Amino acid sequence: MKIQTIAKFVDQPLILNKLNKKMPTFLVGTGGIYGIVDTYRHRNDDKKRGIKNFLIVGSTVIATLLGTRGLTIRGRKIFNGLMESESIEDVLLRQSKAVDKYLQDITIQDNNLLHVLTKPKITHLSLKDIALLSAKLPQNKAKKDLFEVILPDVSKKEEEFKEIGRLSALGAVPVVGGILGGILADKFTGTSSRKNTANKIKEGFYQYFANICLCNVGAALAMFGAKQLQKYKIIKPLTPIQNLFTILGGITAMGIIGGSYIANYLSKKIIDPIFGQKSAKGLYTERKPETLDIALHADDIATAGILSGFKWIEPVLPLMYFISGYRAGIGYRNGSIKND
Repeated sequence: MKIQTIAKFVDQPLILNKLNKKMPTFLVGTGGIYGIVDTYRHRNDDKKRGIKNFLIVGSTVIATLLGTRGLTIRGRKIFNGLMESESIEDVLLRQSKAVDKYLQDITIQDNNLLHVLTKPKITHLSLKDIALLSAKLPQNKAKKDLFEVILPDVSKKEEEFKEIGRLSALGAVPVVGGILGGILADKFTGTSSRKNTANKIKEGFYQYFANICLCNVGAALAMFGAKQLQKYKIIKPLTPIQNLFTILGGITAMGIIGGSYIANYLSKKIIDPIFGQKSAKGLYTERKPETLDIALHADDIATAGILSGFKWIEPVLPLMYFISGYRAGIGYRNGSIKND
């Protein structure tokens, strides 16, 4: 079985639609479990942790859902989301029209092929179905037009940089939601202070710049460099897998290596003065990279996969970004300076 066949299978519109539909339930459930476990872990040293977690997890999840799905009130769309998907009915209707048009233009005598061609009208194609259609259908414009609907190539090169902007905005939403929820939680529990608020904003900076934004900048620079090399025929056009590793190289150089440095520097030079905080000596005295931060860069691998044309990864991103939002909400600091 070819890798391209497997990629086409998981990137079918109906498969993506079903994955996207399950994302809110999975996000709410995982967020709730995360909050309960954290509350239990801190049951002895923070009696108000449960209330804080309820507000922080709730605000982060709500912000993430609004950012991905948008907001509709009484049938009226207030604003669009960054990960909206068609209804299954619309997808099936569009696929039915594409199949009917193809069969009007091309005569197919093979009954097995005809049977497989009717499947996109009611369900998704199997791996065997995709391999059959790819190999047996005549190579012409009609086939290309059909595949653009039922087996689309989601790695449109001209849209890669637009995708980076969208994914960066998607990562910012739960971080902002977490910060606002954390500030509200402090007010509600009587633990609010300038230092706690500053810590939340600084952790938000850390999560966004070190774990999200600068990694996307690195991806953009890597893609731009690869495009220039291809333009001047220094290298051949990259396959999706080659593109994936090129993007990961940019993410590593800009985000993973330089992200924490830049985030901490901005926190000390911008946020501390705004809140009247004295910055301790040493860039990593309050926030240094740790194992979970490295694990959170799994979202960068997911981002690289999306930019390389593996669209099925996208529904997982909100869950990964949720953790960044939660950590911003509690104002996480792991250095020598103790939190209030």
